[in-house]
Amino acid sequence: MNNKFVQNNLSEDEKIKTKSNFLRGTIKESLENPLTGALNPDDVKLIKYHGSYQQYDRDLESERKQKKLEPLYQFMVRVRVAGGVTTPKQWLVLDKLSSLYGNNTLKLTTRQSFQFHGILKRDLKPTIQEVNKTLLSTLATCGDVNRNVMCNPNPYQSLIHEEVYGIAREISNYFLPKTTAYHEIWLNKEKVSRIPDAEPIYKHTYLPRKFKIALAIPPHNDVDIFANDLGFIAIEENKKLIGFNVCVGGGLGSTFGNKSTYPRLADVIGFTPKSRVIEVAETVIGIQRDYGNRSDRKLSRLKHTIDDRGLEWFVNELNIRLGWNIERPYPYKFVSNGDKYGWLKGTNDKWYYTLFVEHGRVKNKEGYTLKKALKEIAEIHKGDFRLTGNQNLIIGNVSKNDKENIETILKRNGIINNKLTGLRKSSMACVALGTCGLAFAESERYLPSLIDKLDKIILKNGLKDDAINIRMTGCPNNCARSSLGEIGLVGRAIGRYNLYLGASHNGDRLNSLYKEMLSEENILNELEPIISIYAKEKKKQETFGDFVIRKGIIKKTNRPLQVLQ
Repeated sequence: MNNKFVQNNLSEDEKIKTKSNFLRGTIKESLENPLTGALNPDDVKLIKYHGSYQQYDRDLESERKQKKLEPLYQFMVRVRVAGGVTTPKQWLVLDKLSSLYGNNTLKLTTRQSFQFHGILKRDLKPTIQEVNKTLLSTLATCGDVNRNVMCNPNPYQSLIHEEVYGIAREISNYFLPKTTAYHEIWLNKEKVSRIPDAEPIYKHTYLPRKFKIALAIPPHNDVDIFANDLGFIAIEENKKLIGFNVCVGGGLGSTFGNKSTYPRLADVIGFTPKSRVIEVAETVIGIQRDYGNRSDRKLSRLKHTIDDRGLEWFVNELNIRLGWNIERPYPYKFVSNGDKYGWLKGTNDKWYYTLFVEHGRVKNKEGYTLKKALKEIAEIHKGDFRLTGNQNLIIGNVSKNDKENIETILKRNGIINNKLTGLRKSSMACVALGTCGLAFAESERYLPSLIDKLDKIILKNGLKDDAINIRMTGCPNNCARSSLGEIGLVGRAIGRYNLYLGASHNGDRLNSLYKEMLSEENILNELEPIISIYAKEKKKQETFGDFVIRKGIIKKTNRPLQVLQ
């Protein structure tokens, strides 16, 4: 292994992984310690691989400090759902767990997973055990491994969807860690043999950083394929899947003040037949495992490995390891990265209802009892539930006879709302305050009220149905992919945001910084005249992101998406 980053000054995370005994650490002992609601410091890192982040209630931080109490430690638990498809039975169990152990809400994530929030340490094990009883898992939803594999969840869009979904599941299962630690710690399983644990793909120190894979089916880029370390773009001929264009090096996270970090879109490097997808994926992961930066975690994603050594070097290394050359990429076209709402008929003659879930939060509030409605539907539903990459939900595989019953439940619980603007239905936000320890500002709890004010501007200018893509994150880690928002807002401090403009509507161009450290008043004052001009001067079919670039309001991002020829 010719890795320039193999050196003595490994990051602390690398040292923790090395001595963890394949992700065991002292997690068992930490869970049994009654004197604190937290885990041992090293175990806080290791538990991510098991599907959980240790957090604390930041809203109560000052009060607990005054009372000389430790922070109210709690845990986020993430459920792995390859391609985002679950059964009604699984939904009912997750709904029950969110009330029994969590904060009585479910979070639908931007990677087609479920998240529980507010789980106390004593409830971690029973929560994870119940998740596994439904044939779902929390393993490898976090940590320096391949995360949840995303896939277009909309079968009505393409005859090849089910085949692509099957490949997504195969990829997801293939790259699960092989350590038995998860089953020992959470499921009370004894080692089935005396053979030591081994990780044939990840080795004993796993990857330098998280790794994300997604599959997209043109013309819809609703998984934001170019934001992933590795992406597969489905190519079909004569309505049959023949293979995938391969794109590598995407990742949107950065750090304020550190110019070495930046959002980057993946480059399209070639085509692979569908029979060799796993082989290509394993080889790409192997290159990142062997050459990724293990000294500085801020520079450890695949995008940095590629930019440090060059895209040509990467493709050459890939071909050498494969023993064959990937082909030239096939033509493809994306038209949007959003969701289509309401009823649509699938290619299998079943019906699919795409439901807007604001920022993915499934909860009950006065006049809008979404959690209750979905539980009622799950109790009678014979199809499935499909999570989209935009934090929304598809009630899938509904027979014609059951459509009316489902729609009645939604109406009775105040869910169907035809007055929502395209801006609101195209919004995404990360969790941010008050649970995420990385957040500088509000996001999920604040963006709805900001959109209330922006909607007045939108309606005033006759743009109710314009699907302007707006995304907000509480920090530049970009969990809601704000760098791909036609309007992007990134928290800098409480009540202050950087404003970014000019991403493409189909997810193949990043936005650029427009103004910094804006208050709400500043944001509205900056956007109102731009939206007004857009309403008056946009060309037919021109999107907001393209318009602001054409008018010179913002320049295109410096680094365009590359497609190797």
